[in-house]
Amino acid sequence: MGRKRKGDPVHGWLIVDKPLGLTSSTVVGMVKRLFNAAKAGHGGTLDPMASGVLPIAFGEATKTVSYVMDGIKVYQFTVRWGEGRTTDDGEGEISATSDVRPNEAAIKEALKFFVGDIEQVPPAYSAIKVDGQRAYDLARKDIAVELKPRTIHIERFELIDIPDNDHGTFEVVAGKGSYMRGLARDLALKLGTYGHISALRRLKVGPFDEKMAISLDILETLGHSAPLADQLLAVETALDDIPALALTEEEACNLRHGRAISILPVANRSSLEKVDPDAVYCALADGKLVALTKIVGGEIRPLRVLNF
Repeated sequence: MGRKRKGDPVHGWLIVDKPLGLTSSTVVGMVKRLFNAAKAGHGGTLDPMASGVLPIAFGEATKTVSYVMDGIKVYQFTVRWGEGRTTDDGEGEISATSDVRPNEAAIKEALKFFVGDIEQVPPAYSAIKVDGQRAYDLARKDIAVELKPRTIHIERFELIDIPDNDHGTFEVVAGKGSYMRGLARDLALKLGTYGHISALRRLKVGPFDEKMAISLDILETLGHSAPLADQLLAVETALDDIPALALTEEEACNLRHGRAISILPVANRSSLEKVDPDAVYCALADGKLVALTKIVGGEIRPLRVLNF
């Protein structure tokens, strides 16, 4: 028999406006304690020097984290021209310098090369594993590693401000696995100089944006005066882009017990015109999420069952 998890069975999403100077894991730990939650995790790491949208999943919501992390993300960041850093952000040591400062026309022309599917080498200080070890751990030990380029998707990359000759501020809409530090580094090199991120803020992750985010200070205040549970979003909020199937209670019971059910009555009830064998579907009963499912050979089969 498994050991009982300490804490309360809290389920749902909390969108935190992560402050500067804290790791994402530290924020998860703080919020988990505030809620006295048995289980919690985050939907995409933000570096300590970055602020902004940090989705935190509680309980059964942790089963939907991958769908949030696979979603589109929106960032705003400022590049400091003329200085390369070991970490590609302001926390690292200066590794290279240049007197070149790009003008607005040159920047806008260079941005065209960083939109669509592009190749990017992740920063040396990243969480990518190399022979079982994190790249940042190897970098801190001055062990040289050669990270392989990978294809990422950048939907939009725009210059939004030039506060002074040394800086440019940008907004980026990016897909999974994109490093903003890598974009800043590579853009600077394309412009014949060096650069690093001096400020970074995440504005959106999947369905979650700044308008939904709450600060840690406000959360701590609410913890003394109002139910924190009022701040939680439903587990299925993370799955807004996934097609839904409406189930009867009997069908839901079968899925909860790991049993497949026939697609025909569900398809008729859900107005499902076309079955995509590669798609994931949300199975709902009375508007509540029952399971994440796939359709195989005329059957709806459970992938992840949610237990509330």
